[in-house]
Amino acid sequence: MAPHPTRTRSPRRRSAALLAAGVLLPLPLLAGCGLGGGDEAGGSAAPPDIAAAPRAAVADKGTLRWAVDALPATLNTFQADADAATQRVAGAVLPTLFTQDERGRPQRDADYLSAAEVVQRQPRQVVLYKLNPRAVWSDGSALTAADFQAQWNALRGRDSAYWTARNAGYDRIDRVEQGANAQEVKVTFAKSFADWPSLFTPLYPKSVMGSPDGFNDGARNELKLSAGPFRVGARDNGEGTLTLVRDPKWWGERAKLDQLVLRAVPREERAAALAGGELDLADVTPAVAERITAANKPVKKQTADKAQKREGERTAAPKQPAPDPALRGLAVRRSLEPAYTHLALNGASGPLADERVRRAVARAIDREDLAAAVLKPLGLPAEPLGSHLFMAGQPGYEDNSDAIGGPDAKAARALLADAGWREKGPGRGATTRNPAPAKAAGADQKADSGGKAALAPVRMKDGKQLTLRFVLPEGSGAEPLRAVGERIARRLDTVGIHTEISKVADAGFFKDHIAAGAFDLALYSWPATAFPAADARPVFAKPQPAADGSLLVEQNYTRVGTDQIDQLFEQASTELDADVSRDLVGRADARIWAAAGSIPLYQRPELVAVRATVVNAGAFGMASPRYQDLGFRK
Repeated sequence: MAPHPTRTRSPRRRSAALLAAGVLLPLPLLAGCGLGGGDEAGGSAAPPDIAAAPRAAVADKGTLRWAVDALPATLNTFQADADAATQRVAGAVLPTLFTQDERGRPQRDADYLSAAEVVQRQPRQVVLYKLNPRAVWSDGSALTAADFQAQWNALRGRDSAYWTARNAGYDRIDRVEQGANAQEVKVTFAKSFADWPSLFTPLYPKSVMGSPDGFNDGARNELKLSAGPFRVGARDNGEGTLTLVRDPKWWGERAKLDQLVLRAVPREERAAALAGGELDLADVTPAVAERITAANKPVKKQTADKAQKREGERTAAPKQPAPDPALRGLAVRRSLEPAYTHLALNGASGPLADERVRRAVARAIDREDLAAAVLKPLGLPAEPLGSHLFMAGQPGYEDNSDAIGGPDAKAARALLADAGWREKGPGRGATTRNPAPAKAAGADQKADSGGKAALAPVRMKDGKQLTLRFVLPEGSGAEPLRAVGERIARRLDTVGIHTEISKVADAGFFKDHIAAGAFDLALYSWPATAFPAADARPVFAKPQPAADGSLLVEQNYTRVGTDQIDQLFEQASTELDADVSRDLVGRADARIWAAAGSIPLYQRPELVAVRATVVNAGAFGMASPRYQDLGFRK
């Protein structure tokens, strides 16, 4: 726990979303990387897996039922309780000025923008947007500078009557005005902002953003005006559905689907919902993905002799569950999410307040082993993630993990000894097979990954044993995450770092433990940010004392930060040369590694169960869905 109270700022654009396969914490909706500059990218990226099909091969009808964790609490993505479902609705019904391709690069959406560029850098940055003259709201009125002005005024942070969850970027704008004609919007910045393409996405009409009442309440349950291939239709809280319907006034390529129904289905119930024909598209756990794959394996013909032989083999081997016929006709689409799982080390107090102990934890674990254990069985690139700020394959990605070093038990022990934690007990290397649960000389016995158990050494300092509280979610879908936690605990034991694993309810995992600082170690996930200079800064910002004596940690739940990291983020956010900005972000990442408050492990697997007839939908990876192309094969 922190030595004094802490406060966290509300997540900026979306609230915490607890996912059964691992906890995904908030970052803003991301539209793409900074424009311009080089296009280098490293690491292995998994492409989208969406059964891509040309529009001509997609039926011009149908209803697609897509699982969400919960119906959106608000349809305003700029409020603190916005969630993944809020973002999904916004992507289908509101203007998105920039979308992402499969490597997270920005793509101007020509349905809304004819052009967008920085037309002046000195003495002030000026961005000129040229709107598609066909772009209109659903009442027929054109998108204009007035909509941009209203969104800026609402989000700039000057009027507390607006209950906003973010103002990054908008607070740097000096003025928004019409350009040479009604289709031009001229945005002048008081302070340069490298990530300007992140602004005005999604774009809301003036009727929502123009007043505090409209912002706070007007878009929570309905959107009277929209401007996308779909519009918001009926909501049935009893059935847990929100229906988006094709908008006949959409000026772009017509949506292939008649309806897109978002259906709230808990993760543990999705296999049954898919089998019962209640869903067409759903994120699923590895266990469900395995069941679907098994159910759809072709049955091979075999001779009587081979059948008899295989029957004998099955009798000798453990019986596998029979394939579920109800899951036939489904496919599993696989990619890597634009999100990563990391080991968080709370540096506010206790042993982890010492950087040497944090670095010892980092050197004791084997990230390659963890990534392989999670991703290799799924057929995905099994490489540990080397950056806190970019995903593999994104422009700007570089493996900076050498700032802390690879797995080295000897180095970990030396760091602990240097920090004053002296080894006691039975010592290293004492192993037995299948030992009875017991403690010997204060040492825990835990099985290693090979099925053996080690008598873990004990480290003492000032009469206290080195023990860390390791907090993990207990939900039924979090088994893979807990398995990773167990592997980490076993590795830490070998160098004398004892862990006490606490399995806590998903509902309180974030609020009661992560945000409150009630943990030493924890596993959770961060969404990737395509604009890390501005969007990821609060995640790694140095906590600051507030006037009331509390500690303002923003979104830095590890409570570990430095002035140098803050300065590099600030420089990167004002640098309009994309290459230079990315270089500054990379330098910040190396220092985040060295501070050892956050240890990225692997990019999260994305497993999506899809009805076999569904096309242009599935595991999108880093790419933005093109909602008007979703549908069923002809």
